[in-house]
Amino acid sequence: MNATPETSAQPEAATSVVIEQSYPHAPAVVWQALTTPELMARWLMTSQGFAPEVGRRFTMQGRPMEAARFSGVVASTVLEVTAPHRLSLSWDDAHADRPTGWVVTWELRAEGDGTRLLLTHSGFDPDDATQQVARRIMSGGWAHILGALGRVLGG
Repeated sequence: MNATPETSAQPEAATSVVIEQSYPHAPAVVWQALTTPELMARWLMTSQGFAPEVGRRFTMQGRPMEAARFSGVVASTVLEVTAPHRLSLSWDDAHADRPTGWVVTWELRAEGDGTRLLLTHSGFDPDDATQQVARRIMSGGWAHILGALGRVLGG
C-alpha cells in the first residue's frame, strides 16, 4: 500500500498537503485506528490527553526537525468529529513563538469493501519560506505515515 501525494495545479498547492489512500478495511476499522491513542502511537505519534471530543486539547511527541524549525512536540485541539467519517485537528508546534494555523483533517468514505481516506494538511503560508520547507517535508512525511497506518490496519 503506497500513499502517494496527489499533485494539483491549483493555487492551494502551496498552502496544503492533500493525500488520498485506500485501505481494504471498513471505515469503522480505520476510524478506530485514527482515534484510539494506543493505535495512533503505532502509526502517528504518542499522544498525551487525546480523545475524539471537539474542544479537547492534547499534545503529541514526534521527532524534532531543525530544517522545519519543529521542536518535536505538536499541540493540537480537536476541531471536528463526525464518527466514522471526519476528524479535524489544529496542528501547531508546542514550542513555537506563534501558532502556525495549520489544520489536519482525515475524511473517510466507504469504497467497495474498504475505505478511501483523504488527508488534508492545510494552512501553510505560501510566502513564508520556513512554512514551505515544512510543507515539502510533511508531504513526504504524511505519505510515509499513511503507509504506517496501513501496516497497523493490516496486522
